Amino acid sequence: MRTPIMAGNWKMNCDNEEAAALAKGVVDAVGQVADCQVVLCPPATALTTVAECIKGSKIQLGAQNMFWEEKGAFTGELSAKMLLSCGCSFVIIGHSERRGRFGAVAEDFTEELRRVFGDTDASVNRKLKAALAAGLTPIVCVGELISERQAGMTDAIVSDQVRAALDGVEADALPDIVIAYEPVWAIGTGEVCDAQEANRVCGLIRKVVGDIGGASRAEAMRVLYGGSVKPDNIDELIAQPEIDGGLVGGASLKADSFAALVNAAAK
Repeated sequence: MRTPIMAGNWKMNCDNEEAAALAKGVVDAVGQVADCQVVLCPPATALTTVAECIKGSKIQLGAQNMFWEEKGAFTGELSAKMLLSCGCSFVIIGHSERRGRFGAVAEDFTEELRRVFGDTDASVNRKLKAALAAGLTPIVCVGELISERQAGMTDAIVSDQVRAALDGVEADALPDIVIAYEPVWAIGTGEVCDAQEANRVCGLIRKVVGDIGGASRAEAMRVLYGGSVKPDNIDELIAQPEIDGGLVGGASLKADSFAALVNAAAK
């Protein structure tokens, strides 16, 4: 049986003081939960702060991004070794916002400005391989824009992103990877994908992984749903057989709401 994961992606929120308070609140609420793997992914500036706060608990630390090279002239980037030195065991890779694909974004984010978020299928693949080589568990994000869903392209977009991310990855490593289905139109918008449809797409992801590395490895891989996950919709989502937890944004910024999600997954 797959152990569920509830990962909180704090995005660009929380200075060190706020991060410490939030992490301590989560530890107090669900720090010893045994039946759900809990991961906190604060901004890079707060990684060591949160690492200190979760010591002695069962909560694990994750980063929001990484670079594929070990070191060098890559200003502003963080290597897997750096993340490990901060206490990370997980890393989010290829989040739609890192790809410049947004559900809700300021009107002045022109196409030119979006290029600052530079992830592509190729860079996601390199980051994934670097994370695995370093011993980090990657949470790889895939998902479609609302225009792509309306055009009937959901299955093709998601399948292509999964295949591109896993290109050249050893089959035996597939169960060590987590994939998060995050429909872009449901991220930060308050919209949530219907639970049955989310389950269907997560099942599609598992089928694609099975085509790549075999059914048994696909069954062992954990597939998460992300996109406006909240305490009032988690029960229906987590009850779906293909959904093994959540990658949570806004609801992870309050200890009580995130704890409710963890407890629902642990049940």
